[in-house]
Amino acid sequence: MKRHSIKRIALNTGGGDAPGLNAVIRAAVVSAINRGWECYGIRDGYNGLLEPKNYPDGGLIPLPRSKVRGITHLGGTILGTTNRGNPLKWPVKGKDGKFHEIDRTDELIKAFRKNKIDALVAIGGDGSLGIANILSQKGLRVVGVPKTIDNDLDKTVITFGFDTAVSFATACIDRLHTTAESHQRVMVVEVMGRYAGWIALDCGVSGTADAILIPEIPYTIRTIADKIEERWKMGAHFAIVVVAEGAIPKGGTLSVVSKEIGRAEKLGGAGERVAKEIQEITGKETRCVVLGHLLRGGTPTTFDRLISLRFGAAAVRALDEGQNGVMVALDPPTVRYVPLAEATNRMKCVPITCDTVQTARDLGISFGD
Repeated sequence: MKRHSIKRIALNTGGGDAPGLNAVIRAAVVSAINRGWECYGIRDGYNGLLEPKNYPDGGLIPLPRSKVRGITHLGGTILGTTNRGNPLKWPVKGKDGKFHEIDRTDELIKAFRKNKIDALVAIGGDGSLGIANILSQKGLRVVGVPKTIDNDLDKTVITFGFDTAVSFATACIDRLHTTAESHQRVMVVEVMGRYAGWIALDCGVSGTADAILIPEIPYTIRTIADKIEERWKMGAHFAIVVVAEGAIPKGGTLSVVSKEIGRAEKLGGAGERVAKEIQEITGKETRCVVLGHLLRGGTPTTFDRLISLRFGAAAVRALDEGQNGVMVALDPPTVRYVPLAEATNRMKCVPITCDTVQTARDLGISFGD
């Protein structure tokens, strides 16, 4: 497709929110307007196009320069987001009264064409970009932007939102040190990350935790208990244990709260499980703090703002250069383009031999293995 063939683009944000989404939107919109393109935003992932009657504004809103002014520092997303609106697995109630999943992507492609959208900038994590890849294969021109606080998207050094989440989690651990020491308690801190332990690892090491439990290294609770009892013998009558929500005991299973049709399973309870077992084994008073969605909110850090702006501008450059079916990816000192199929082919988990894990072990931090 030639550069001048683009007249109108759409942007959407899908999956969990992350600090930096608005910065991406602003950079993409301003960059596109400077090229003479019109910009529109799709409400709540793809819901604005698939269920327009649910929106007073029709689900597809114009994005003039004035709409994105002053939003770089804001958390959340002005477009709204959802982790329920997967057009590949759209839940519908059948005649039997049960919900079934149907594929609405063909209908979605028609909606883009009806609204004369020439290209889509899809901002999201592995699930959202997996959908974007399918849409690209079906003829829609798409460029993806990697978003997830979990940092589990492949082919990019880092995703925006991750630095903000880790920075906040580390600040929380810093605060917990003082209360843990004052009360001679074990504090278990559960953080998000789903099936990847990046957040737990980075905030645990940065916050000088005594143990870090991540999905990539199955743990034995007895090993963690031994570490805690060792600290007491050394005169340090408190301990900090960071637990990723996807942490798994050896021979055990994930802590799953629920599984609903049309969305991924909901994890939760890993921290409480660890805290209960630690107290039972050691007899030490143990408390669990779940940071949860606190990690998603708030103002993005300078680092996240910068890569968000770089990603948004790069996505528009990619379209202008004729790219399609790609994701912008951070490859310092540049932003490059990688095929969406490659970026969503596998999850980027923590390599257990990486330098940060080795550093943690050198510092005496236990992974429970």
